[in-house]
Amino acid sequence: MISDKANKIFQEAIQTYKVKNTVDQPFENKYDKESDLLGHLLYRKCWIDTVQWAYEDIIRDPNIDPVAALTLKRKIDASNQDRTDTVEFIDSYFLDKYKDVQVKSDAKINSESPAWAIDRLSILALKIYHMAVEANREDASEAHREACQNKLNVLLEQRTDLSTAIDDLLNDISNGDKYMKVYKQMKMYNDDELNPVLRAANK
Repeated sequence: MISDKANKIFQEAIQTYKVKNTVDQPFENKYDKESDLLGHLLYRKCWIDTVQWAYEDIIRDPNIDPVAALTLKRKIDASNQDRTDTVEFIDSYFLDKYKDVQVKSDAKINSESPAWAIDRLSILALKIYHMAVEANREDASEAHREACQNKLNVLLEQRTDLSTAIDDLLNDISNGDKYMKVYKQMKMYNDDELNPVLRAANK
C-alpha cells in the first residue's frame, strides 16, 4: 500500500530532522532517486514540511526582530513554492505510473489529486508527532496531557481514514474507475510578471 510506504517515510524524515532539530541543518535524502523515485519524493516532501513547521513556530515569537522576521518570511515563501513543486512532481510520478491504464467510459475524476492527498498525510504526520510530544510532556499539567491525548487519538484516526482514502483512490485509478487530471497551482504572487508589486519594482 502506498499509504504504508508514505507514513513510514514521513515518520523517518521527522525523526531524522529531530536529531539535530535545527532549520539550518543540511538535507540529505535517504532514498535514491534512480532506484526509488517515489520514496525520494516522499522523503523530500516531508522534510520540507518539517522545516516549515519550525519556521512557522519561530516567526510567531512575539519578540522576534522585524528584520529577522522579514528574512524568515522570505524563507517560508520559498518553502511553500518548494512544497508545491514537490507535490506536482509526485503527481507526475503517478501520471506516468498509470499512463497505460484503460480508463472506463463511466470513470470519474476525484476532487483532489493523489499527491495533494499525500500532502495532507505528511502534515498529519507532523501534527501527530508534535501532539504526542505534548501528550507526554512531563512539565505540563495532567489536564493538558489529557487534552492533548484526546486530540492525538483523533489525529491517529484521521490518519487511518486518510490513508485508506488514498489507497482506495490509487486503486480506483489503477483499475480505470477514476482518472487523474492534474492542474498546476499557477501561484501568482511569486511571479515577477503576475504580481503587480514585483512587476512595478522591476521596472
